Amino acid sequence: MSVWRLIRKEILHRKLNFALGILSVLVAVGVVVAQFTLLRAHDLRTEELLHHKQAEAEERLARLEDDYRKYMKELGFNLLILPADQDLTEYWEKGYATATMPEENVAKLARSGTTLIRHLLPIVQQNVFWKERKRRIILIGTRGEVPQAHRGPKEPMLLAVPEGKVVVGYQLASDLGLKAGKTISLLGRDFVIHKCRPYRGSAEDATIWMDLRAGQELLKMPGRLNAIEALKCKCKGVTTEQLRKEVAGYLENTVKVVVRENEVTVRAKARDRARAEHAGAIAAEKAGRAKLRSTRESFAAVLVPLVLGGSAVWIGFLALSNVRERTAEIGILRAIGVRSGHIFAVFLVKALVIGLLGSVAGYVAGLAASMAAARITPSLRVEAVGDLFAPGMLVAAVVAAPVLAMLASWAPATVASRQDPAVILSKE
Repeated sequence: MSVWRLIRKEILHRKLNFALGILSVLVAVGVVVAQFTLLRAHDLRTEELLHHKQAEAEERLARLEDDYRKYMKELGFNLLILPADQDLTEYWEKGYATATMPEENVAKLARSGTTLIRHLLPIVQQNVFWKERKRRIILIGTRGEVPQAHRGPKEPMLLAVPEGKVVVGYQLASDLGLKAGKTISLLGRDFVIHKCRPYRGSAEDATIWMDLRAGQELLKMPGRLNAIEALKCKCKGVTTEQLRKEVAGYLENTVKVVVRENEVTVRAKARDRARAEHAGAIAAEKAGRAKLRSTRESFAAVLVPLVLGGSAVWIGFLALSNVRERTAEIGILRAIGVRSGHIFAVFLVKALVIGLLGSVAGYVAGLAASMAAARITPSLRVEAVGDLFAPGMLVAAVVAAPVLAMLASWAPATVASRQDPAVILSKE
């Protein structure tokens, strides 16, 4: 009688024993697969949550960044460089500097290579009497922003006024009926109105802007400046005092550096706070998810060994019970010439088949159960449930379960193969 026939008959005539063995492997593999799949679902859900939070943070920060740029273009110059001998009390009282400094200062800053400031704007400014219109105005001359040699081209915050033209503040344009394209006479020179500024609700509504050279000529300040405006960078670890000292140092301490707190600065701080809050929220989410995963890992670390050990013991018990029940049959088989190796193979191959069938069924059951849990559990819900399928886990189950079943059946199979037929039959 062949070994395979003996195995087939053993399975067919011991159906309950065979089914209980498969059930034992199914439960063990199902629990293990479910635990590892739930941990995988947890990791996928964590990735999804962190991705969504990161996307939300980037979207909000992009809005704040855009908002920051808009405000920066309107009133973003928050660094004021004045002549060293300028009385700040007088400056705040009059709204402009009465002292002057060399125009070369702006060129020095542009060549300095500093990364602490950008968007350099040289200015001459005075409160003058517009004799042609018989009213006082704030006359400002600027050449537009001076590019810094070490920086790439940037969109300017304030465009230069074309030569021979002026930009008129809202209040002056409104009071005097001035419009773009109209020619006006100012301090003995004719200028074409380039455009009229919108309402600002500040002293800027009473300004007239022109090219720097024209402003210097009208104010009799050739080669001189009242001030340089700039935007301080958002540099981490650089204090206001450090900024002031470094910028003044580039100009050999011949200037005073004033850092103004305006709405741009407030917006920048709000942006930084938002970035820090989002980073904190993401870090807290990571920590919370890590703690939850640790709890699940601890539970799996206890449950999985218990289930595997219980399954191995149960399979061994079933195999041993089967050997004891079939003692007489084993004696007869040995007496008619069936070798001990064949008897050993019958029980071991049966365990192998139990392991194979139980592992496949257990994997399917465990995967289905974990997928169902992933659909209904908020902390595990994943958008693509199919991602929970792991071919490597299936291969591991199909390999490990039969090995475990065979190891559990090894001792009973050894006992069965070593029984002496003469002793067995003499007892019957």
